[in-house]
Amino acid sequence: MVFDWTAPVPARQYIRVSLILALLACWFAGTPALATMVDGVDVTRDRVVVRFDQRLADATALVVVEPNRFAREVMGANPSAIGASGARRPELTLDLSTLGAAPRRYEVSRKVPKAIRTLALPRVYGDDDSRPLVVIDAGHGGMDPGAISQADGLREKDVTLRIARAIRDELLKSGRVRVALTREDDRFLVLQERYGIARRLKASLFISIHCDSVGSGLASGASVYTLSEVASDKESAKLAARENKADIIAGLDLGGAPADISSILIDLTQRETMNASANFARLLGREAQPLIPLKPNFHRMASLIVLKAPDMPSILFETGYISNPSDAAFIDSAEGRKRIAESVRRAVEVHFARRLAAN
Repeated sequence: MVFDWTAPVPARQYIRVSLILALLACWFAGTPALATMVDGVDVTRDRVVVRFDQRLADATALVVVEPNRFAREVMGANPSAIGASGARRPELTLDLSTLGAAPRRYEVSRKVPKAIRTLALPRVYGDDDSRPLVVIDAGHGGMDPGAISQADGLREKDVTLRIARAIRDELLKSGRVRVALTREDDRFLVLQERYGIARRLKASLFISIHCDSVGSGLASGASVYTLSEVASDKESAKLAARENKADIIAGLDLGGAPADISSILIDLTQRETMNASANFARLLGREAQPLIPLKPNFHRMASLIVLKAPDMPSILFETGYISNPSDAAFIDSAEGRKRIAESVRRAVEVHFARRLAAN
């Protein structure tokens, strides 16, 4: 019998069939195990148990490095198990873990490339430069598919891009803002590049679009994240420690300021930005409630890199659960995208109307 441990975990059925075929091959081949029939095979994560209808003469094992395989020639086994009827049945147990062949979860890893300093800025939609700019970030992309639906293989990176385009079109129809997308196709962007693009464009609002996912269960509903208080303090310290502090806050050159002064200024600016982000998150929840399903605790706070621009209100919008078939069908439908886009458009209009009134 030959077992290949280079195959991924789903090869369990292959191992089961191979065992039976190999053993039957021994039976027909005329070895000392000829008179033995396979009574059953049980396969678990780390072992294979083969039951025979009678005693076998002997069994030997051989580990082969190239290719990675182990072979076992069955010539007999000692009876060890006692069935429900009290009859003793001979078993042969192959312990894969002792052979270094325990099945492992299939994983693919790839190094994340560094941010591109000369990354071209995306197109800005809208002709009136006096209008505030909203940057929509379609999460994931390129080599990073994001969450994947186990039901139909739907990829988060595709769903978020379609939603981002729908939001762009809805905002442009209002005529009250300009819009840019961090990506308009299937490309990979480092997290810092995403909000970095928005800062370089001097955006007034940054919205990152994502889809939630859980391993099991039927969790559903949209939610929104803003930067947490603790993350703000840590990020401020890092920013203040940089040698080149020029223009770290839009319109304010901190290049010649002492470290403690620049740290305080950055912290104050980011706290104000966090308040603006939280206010917009609450607005989005209010406007989205009649249009799309929301989680009970819609507004959450987390230390997310994509939200760490110190001088630009930013949110991460989890539009629904791609792991939930009902949610996935909604957020990736034309009607679902329309409702999500309308929710964002309403919140954006109120947000900038309030800012205009305050000035």
